[in-house]
Amino acid sequence: MGWNEVVVLWCAGWGAVALVGYGRSLAGVTEAQRTVRLTGRIERVREPRHGGSRVGGISVVVSYRDPASGQQTTVTNDGERGEVITAAWEGRAIGVNHPRGRPHAYRFSQAPEEPSRGLAWPGLAVFLVYVGLVVLAALTWGWPWVLIGLGGPSAAFAAAHLPGAVRARNARFDELAAMDSVPGRIIAVLKDVSVDQDDGRTMTTLTPVVSFTTQDGTTVTAHCASGLPDPANAYGRDVTVHHTPADPADFTLDRAAERRSAERDVTLHAMVTLVLAAVAAAGAALL
Repeated sequence: MGWNEVVVLWCAGWGAVALVGYGRSLAGVTEAQRTVRLTGRIERVREPRHGGSRVGGISVVVSYRDPASGQQTTVTNDGERGEVITAAWEGRAIGVNHPRGRPHAYRFSQAPEEPSRGLAWPGLAVFLVYVGLVVLAALTWGWPWVLIGLGGPSAAFAAAHLPGAVRARNARFDELAAMDSVPGRIIAVLKDVSVDQDDGRTMTTLTPVVSFTTQDGTTVTAHCASGLPDPANAYGRDVTVHHTPADPADFTLDRAAERRSAERDVTLHAMVTLVLAAVAAAGAALL
């Protein structure tokens, strides 16, 4: 069997996977469509222990109304429970999801989720079919078609989304300028130690936990991933927290660093667009 036949089989196989996936979506039987999506609210937040682990996130107690029984159900995020809750306050709305008929297998998400059609895997299968077609074109007409087939559409996609990236940067600048600034305190520094299986090196990850009260009196407990110098000695340190009034989970200790990060994202997006366009142009020139 030659390479052309192998690629044709590749395309046919992934094409069948895509058809099955889209068919399941139309029939409403994908895993995403069979997931019950609810809105829960945090009833209680447990303060992290200084020196403890960040695994599992901030410990919370969540209540939601069970649609099957109509009763209020109270659960915790102990164990493997979906997304890690890294910012919590009493009354915060979060997502609670579980497979249909299996409420005990609940999972959390940072925010309530909209219904999904479950098209991620079929979409990936279509992309793999396209990759196979590009390879088939390269085998038939020459390897520059790989540069054209992959670089051209990718550059067009990136260019189409570049204005959106610029708008997102500008919106982020506006959000940062409108943030409330309130005093906060580092109430714990979490420590996780892991060992690299390849070379046996020990790696230590430090995660400060900040507590602050918004101007409307909401007390927030959150992991502070960046913006804090010398985190190992941060326990008990007073800090200034800048947060979005509508969503205290969107906060920073360093607004200037956030602005630089937003600017870098747009610059990187533009550079990737140019590189992909250059790849496609090089492929066309080599034909």
